[in-house]
Amino acid sequence: MDHDPILPNPSDPRLTRRVTGHDHTGAEVDVSVVEERPLTIYLNSQEIVTAMTIGDYPEYLALGFLRNQGMLRDDDEVTGIDYEEDIETVVVRTTRQTSYEEKVKKKTRTSGCAVGTVFGDMMEGLEGLTLPATPVRTSWLYSLAKEINTTPSLYLEAGAIHGTVLCCADKPLVYMEDVGRHNAVDKISGYMFQHGVSPDNKILYTTGRLTSEMVIKTAMMGIPVLASRSGFTAWGVEIARQVGLTVIGRMRGQRFVCLSGEERLIRDADLSSVGDEDRKHRRKGADHD
Repeated sequence: MDHDPILPNPSDPRLTRRVTGHDHTGAEVDVSVVEERPLTIYLNSQEIVTAMTIGDYPEYLALGFLRNQGMLRDDDEVTGIDYEEDIETVVVRTTRQTSYEEKVKKKTRTSGCAVGTVFGDMMEGLEGLTLPATPVRTSWLYSLAKEINTTPSLYLEAGAIHGTVLCCADKPLVYMEDVGRHNAVDKISGYMFQHGVSPDNKILYTTGRLTSEMVIKTAMMGIPVLASRSGFTAWGVEIARQVGLTVIGRMRGQRFVCLSGEERLIRDADLSSVGDEDRKHRRKGADHD
C-alpha cells in the first residue's frame, strides 16, 4: 500500500450533530455528539443483520462483517455492492449461491458495545489456524500509539466512539471509527478483502477491550498482532495463545502488558525518549471502556 493513509474525517457533517443542553451549573452548552443510524446488510437476497453505525464506509462494513462471520469465502467473487442511502441498506452480491438461515438464527449477544454481532460459528473458523510468528518492535508500538492518539478523530471531536487502525511496522494505513469496536474492525476487514491487502506483516491497533470477539476477528483476518490501550478478557487471551496471536494491551505512555506472543517482541525502544501522554489527547482507559 503506497497511498496516503485513510484517516477519520471529524469535519464530515453526516457523522456528528450539535446538540444543546445544560451543564452541572445549569449553564447552556452546545456539544457535538456522534450520529448513530441503522444499516441493514443483505447477502444476495437474504437479510443478514441490522447494525447500528455512524454511517461511513457502509460497503466496507458489509463486506467485513460477512467476511468475519465466514459468510464470504476467500475465493468468493463479489459481483456487486449496492448501497441505498435512503433506505439504509447495503446488498453484497456474489456469483456463489448463498444461504445462511441457520447461522443467522444463532444470535449470541457479545460483550461488544452498541450492537452484538451474529456470533454464529465464528469459533469454527479458528480450527487448525496458526498465525505467522511475526516479530514486533516496541519502537513501532510507541510510535503508533503517539501518532494514533493525536490524529484528529471523531473521538477527540465528540467521544462515544471506538477506533481501529490497520498498521504496517510504525505506519498507520487505514483508521476506522464507529460506535461499536466490532464495526470498526469489520470496516478494515472489508477494506482488506476488497483491495487484496495481505495481513501477514500487519498490526491491528484498537482503542477497545481485547475481548474474545476482537481476538477471533483479528485471527480470522490473518493479522498476527493485536494491540490496544485498553485491557483484556481471559477468554480473549486464551484464544490468542491458542492461535499464536501476539496480544498487547494497556498501552499508556511507556507502559504496556503483553499476554500472548512475548517471545516475538523486540525491545528496541529507548524508554527515556518515550514521554507520558498529553492529557489533551488522552483516550479513555480500560476501566471506562
